[in-house]
Formats: sequence, C-alpha cells, structure tokens
Amino acid sequence: MTQNGYDFYLDGCLLPVTPQKLEMKINNVNKTITLINGGEVNILKTAGLTDVELECMLPQVPYPFAVYQDGFRDAHFFLDYFEALKTCKRPFRFIVCRRMPQGGSLYDTNMRMSMEDYKITEDAKEGFDVKVKIKLKQWRDYGTKTASIAADGTEASIETQRETDNAPTAQTYEVRKGDCLWNIAKKFYGNGSQYTVIYHANKELIGGSPNLIYPGQVLIIPDVLKGT
Repeated sequence: MTQNGYDFYLDGCLLPVTPQKLEMKINNVNKTITLINGGEVNILKTAGLTDVELECMLPQVPYPFAVYQDGFRDAHFFLDYFEALKTCKRPFRFIVCRRMPQGGSLYDTNMRMSMEDYKITEDAKEGFDVKVKIKLKQWRDYGTKTASIAADGTEASIETQRETDNAPTAQTYEVRKGDCLWNIAKKFYGNGSQYTVIYHANKELIGGSPNLIYPGQVLIIPDVLKGT
C-alpha cells in the first residue's frame, strides 16, 4: 500500500504512515450438525462480526512521506489516542479510502469498530520510531423489546426478542478544492441547509467552524435524512 493511494482513519484520526497490510476476517456463526444417519448438514446463520488487524508505524521525527492533519505529531500523541479508544467504552469509525495512483477512486471501508487490543513494539532497527499492531472488532447496535404480562391472573404471556442490527449506513466523501458543506449537503441530500448534519457527524475532524474544510479531508455523510 502506498501513502498516496490509501488513507486510514481511526475515529477521524489519520494514521501518518499507511500500513503495509490490512487483514479483514469476515466471520460466520454457521453450525454443522450430524444427522441420525451419520450425514452432516450446515445450518446457515447471520454473518458474525468482522475482525480487522493492521500494523502502523508512528514516526518520532517528521519524515517527508508521513502525512498529518494538523502538523507533525510524535508517537506519544497517537499512543495516547489509541489508549483513549481502548478505554472509552464506545465504538468508533474505521475508514479506509482507496485511490489509484492516477487519482481514480477504488472502494472505501467505513465500519463502526471497537479497539480490542494493540501491541507496541520498539525495535533498535527502527531507530526511535514505534510500531503498533492493532486489532479491531466490528460493532453492531443491539437492544431488547419490552415484555407484556396479563394482569387478570388467567393468562400470562411473555414475549421478548433480542434485536441486533447494523448501525445506519453512511457514505464517505473526500473534500475537493472549492467544496463547502452547503454544496456537499445539496449534493447528497438535495438541500444545502442540511449541512449541519454533516458538520455534527464530523465535528471532531472539522473543528469549531463549519466553514473551514480542506481538500483531502474525508467526511462521513450520514444517510438517515436521504429522501426527506
């Protein structure tokens, strides 16, 4: 993977050096059972959670091939960031933007994940730089329906159902020269006044002013208002 072709974001934070390898394991929870006649059948179930593994380099000095959103940050900044993701007890967006060397886009990855664990390696061969191996797991929303019980004493029925659904999907959009949130909202929602939806979804990346967006930033475009 080359730095000018792939961008990795963890909760809106751009990794300064593109990982050399990304592994995504799409798990399943299918169950194979043995029948009374000795044959086997496979019970197909909803796909399991996806596991993601990557290893990133965190420079201690500003290299020309490293990219930063707000100027050079040393390894300590990113290690603190990873620790916050590990301990905050909330999911975050994992985004990978892929582009051809000539500028054409490939496909993007945009998933809600949890930080399962990360391993820090300091190797004399790497000088003062740090390598971190990160393991992420897909996050899905879940909830419980309420139970109803008859009050007359003659009948009682309890019906509970566990709900496990993916979070509402979202697209990503890479800011280009001349863009503003109003025009981006008009492009996706047909109504520029909905720019606040995009702003609040990307406030940590954009900062305090919705007027200050820059080419190369990757915005999350919530789709909950599409068609309204």
